[in-house]
Amino acid sequence: MPSRTETGHKLAKFLGIKLETKDDVTRGESVFSNHTADSFIEEEPTTAEWLSEITPSGKDIAHYFRSLFPFLDWIGFYNLQWLIGDLVAGITIGAVVVPQGMAYAKLANLPVQYGLYSSFMGVLIYWFFATSKDITIGPVAVMSTVTGNVVTKSIAALPEYEDQPWVIASALAIIAGAIVFFIGIIRLGRIVELIPLVSLAAFMTGSAINIAAGQVPTMLGEKFGTGYSTRDSTYLVIINIFRFLPTAKLDAAMGLTALTMLYLIRFGCNQAAKRYPQKQKLFFFLSTLRTAFVILLYTMISWLVNMHHREKPKFSILSDVPRGFTHASVPIVNTRIIESFVSDLPASVIVLLIEHVAISKSFGRVNNYVINPSQEMVAIGVTNLLAPFLGGYPSTGSFSRTAIKSKAGVRTPLAGVITAVVVLLAIYALPAVFFYIPSASLSAVIIHAVGDLITPPQTLYKFWRVSPVEVLIFFIGVFVTIFSSIENGIYCTIAISFAIYVFRLLVDHGRFLGRVQVHSVLGDHVIGGNNSVVGEYGTFNGAGDSPATRNAFLPIQHEDGSNSQVEIASPYPGIFIYRFSEGFNYPNATSTLDYLTTYVFKNTRRTQMDSYPRKGDRPWNDPGPKKGQHEDPNLPTLKAIILDFSSVTNVDVTSVQHLIDIRNQLDRYTAPDVVDWHVACISNRWTKRALVSAGFGFPTERPDGLHHRWQPIFSVAEIGGSSSAAAAAEHEANEKEANFRASSSEAQRNDLDAIERGAASSSSASASIDKGHNPVTHQNTRRRVAVHGLNRPLFHIDLTSALQSAIANVEARAKHADGTVTNPNAPPAAA
Repeated sequence: MPSRTETGHKLAKFLGIKLETKDDVTRGESVFSNHTADSFIEEEPTTAEWLSEITPSGKDIAHYFRSLFPFLDWIGFYNLQWLIGDLVAGITIGAVVVPQGMAYAKLANLPVQYGLYSSFMGVLIYWFFATSKDITIGPVAVMSTVTGNVVTKSIAALPEYEDQPWVIASALAIIAGAIVFFIGIIRLGRIVELIPLVSLAAFMTGSAINIAAGQVPTMLGEKFGTGYSTRDSTYLVIINIFRFLPTAKLDAAMGLTALTMLYLIRFGCNQAAKRYPQKQKLFFFLSTLRTAFVILLYTMISWLVNMHHREKPKFSILSDVPRGFTHASVPIVNTRIIESFVSDLPASVIVLLIEHVAISKSFGRVNNYVINPSQEMVAIGVTNLLAPFLGGYPSTGSFSRTAIKSKAGVRTPLAGVITAVVVLLAIYALPAVFFYIPSASLSAVIIHAVGDLITPPQTLYKFWRVSPVEVLIFFIGVFVTIFSSIENGIYCTIAISFAIYVFRLLVDHGRFLGRVQVHSVLGDHVIGGNNSVVGEYGTFNGAGDSPATRNAFLPIQHEDGSNSQVEIASPYPGIFIYRFSEGFNYPNATSTLDYLTTYVFKNTRRTQMDSYPRKGDRPWNDPGPKKGQHEDPNLPTLKAIILDFSSVTNVDVTSVQHLIDIRNQLDRYTAPDVVDWHVACISNRWTKRALVSAGFGFPTERPDGLHHRWQPIFSVAEIGGSSSAAAAAEHEANEKEANFRASSSEAQRNDLDAIERGAASSSSASASIDKGHNPVTHQNTRRRVAVHGLNRPLFHIDLTSALQSAIANVEARAKHADGTVTNPNAPPAAA
C-alpha cells in the first residue's frame, strides 16, 4: 500500500504541481557540513506539524473544561483569614449595590426591584466563573441607559409590552448574554483588544455626561412638555433643563442637598484620611457607606414628611416595591422581540464587554494577578443568561463597586456570595423602607456615581504626550455621544481608531540603516571585551588598551532620534540594510517596498551605464537623465540588500510576491550581475519556509558562473554546559590533547579566539576566506554547532553576520573579476 507521501507525490504530478525538493548542501558550505559531526540542516515546518499544533490533545481538552471553573484552583485553600476579608468586602458592597441597583433600574425604564434582582444574580453567579477577585457584576449606569433606550424603542414597535417593559429587558439580556457566552466559550476573548483605550475613555466620558444630564430633571422635579424626553440627545436634554427650569418642584431640595452631601462626605473623608493616616481605613469605610447613609437619611426625612400623605406625597417617591422575587418566571423571547432590538445588539454587546474587561484587567495589574478575558466573557454570559429567570436585566462589571471592593480588602471572588446575602435580605426585609425613598435622591446618587467616569484632564494630558491624534479621537467620541447617542459614539471612536491603524499600515515604510561602532562606558570608564574596566574614557589610544567595540545599526537619517552628531557610515558601497518597521504583510507590502526601490535607485547606478545605446531604446518609465546631464559614475552599483526581519512575525502570499517582483526588478537593474538578498533576525519558521519557497535563503544562480564560489558565513555557538556530558567528554579530550594544544601556532590560536568572540569584522572575515583558513578546526575541542541551518546560508542570526557575509562575497567576486583566483573549496567563515 503506498504511503501518504507517495500518494501525495503522484497526485501532485497528476495536477502538474512541481514539488520543491530539498537541496543538497553544495554551495560552498560542504567543508563545514560534511567534515564535522556538528552540522545542522534546518528542516522546514510541515502542514502536519501545523495540524498537530492546533489539534488539542486529551490533556488540552481536560485543561479547557477545568478552566471553565476557575474556583477549583483556589477553593481548596480557603481559610478563616480569607473569610474575614471577604465578609468585610461583601457586606460593604452590599450596602452600596442596593441603592445603586434601584437607581440604575430607573435608567433602564424599569421598576426599581429589577435592579435588585439583577444585583443579586450578578454577585451570586460570578464567583463560580471568576478570574478576578475584585469585579462586581450587576447593574451599571451605562448598560442601564443602553437598556432603557432599547426598551423605549422596542415598546414603540411592540406597544403590547408597554406595561411589561421588563420583558424586553430580559430578552435583551438573554440574547446579548448568549453572544458574549459564545465568544468566551470558544476562547476569543482577545477580541476586546480591538477596542483601544481612548475609545473606552471617550465612551465612558460621553456616557457619564449623557446619564448625568438625563437625571438632572428628575433630581429637580422638572416636568418636560409633550414631545420632549430625557432620552433625547444630550445637548437637547441640557437645553430643555434650562427651558423647563420653572417647573422644578420640592424634589429639587431632596435632590440637590443629597448630591451636595454625597460630595461633602467624600471630600471630608479624603481630607481626614490625609490628616490622620493611621485612621485611613476607618475614613475609607465611612466614605464608602456614604451612599447608604444618604439614602437612609433622606428616606427618613421623606417618611416624616409623607407619612400622612401616602396617596399624594409632597415629592416623588418610589412607592410600592414588591417583596421577594415576584417576577421570577421563564423569560419571553421570540422573533418579534428580537427584531425590535437587533440593530442595538452590537452596541449592547460592546458595552457589556469593554467596561468589564477593561476594569478586570486594570485591577488585575494593580493587585498582581492575571485575568482570562475569555473566561470573564463566560461569566458575563452565564450571568445574563440566568438572571432573567428571576427578573434581571443586562448586567456587567461596575467600576465604582469594583474599586470599593478592592480597597475594602477582598480576598477571593467568594465575597460575591456575601453580597448576594445582603441583597437578598434587602429584597425580603426592606421593601417597606423602600416605599419612602425620594426619586430625586436616587437621581443624585446616579449623578454622583457617574461623575467618576469622566476622564480627568491629567489623563488627557498623558494621552496627549503619548499620541496627540488619539486625544482628537477622544473629543470626537465625546461630541458624537453628546450630539447624537451613546451607540454612535462607540461606533465612531472604534471606526476612527481602526481607520488610523489601517492608514498607518498602508503608508508605512521601513528604515535604511547604517553602521556605527560603539563601546560601553560605565561612568567615566570604558568596559572591555571581558566586561572589565579598561580605563578612563578618552585615555585609551594604544592597541593594547583599546576597548571592545561592536557594530550598532541606526537609521541613516537619525529618524529614531539618535544624536545627529554621530556619523552613521554606509554599510558598504552598494550594500543596503533595510529594516521593516510595522511588519510585512499585504496592507503595507507595496508602500514599504516602493520606498526601498526608490531609495536604492537614488543612491546607486546601473551596472551597465550604456545598456541603452540609443535613447529610443529606453523604456518610457525610465527615460534617464535630462538632456545635457549624465548618470553619476561615482555612485556605486547595487551589490546586496540585507532585510532586517526583527519586526516581522509572519508574511503572506501578497507580501512575498511583491518581494519576488522587486528582486526581479533589481536584477534587471544590475544586469548582467544579480543582487544578493540576505535576511536577518527571522523569528518564525513559517516565514523562513515562505521565503525559501520564493527563492530566498540561498544564492541566486549567476550568469557568470560564480555561484559555486559562494563563501557563506555561519554563526556558531557552543553546546552543553559545565556539568553536561559533552563538557565531561570535552574535559577528557582536553587532557589527552594538552601537549598538542600547547604546540599549536599563534595564528591558529588567534583564529580560535576570533571564533569564540563571534564578532569578527567584515574585513577579517574576508581575509580568513581568502587565506583559506578554516575557523572550525579539529584542534578546537569545544563542541560548536551552527545556530541556523547550513542549507540556508543567506538567513542570518543578526545584522552583523549578514553584513559580514555580504561584504565577504562582494569582495570575493571583485577579486575574481580582477583575475585573482580564489579557492572554490575554501571553507566558510564563522561569525
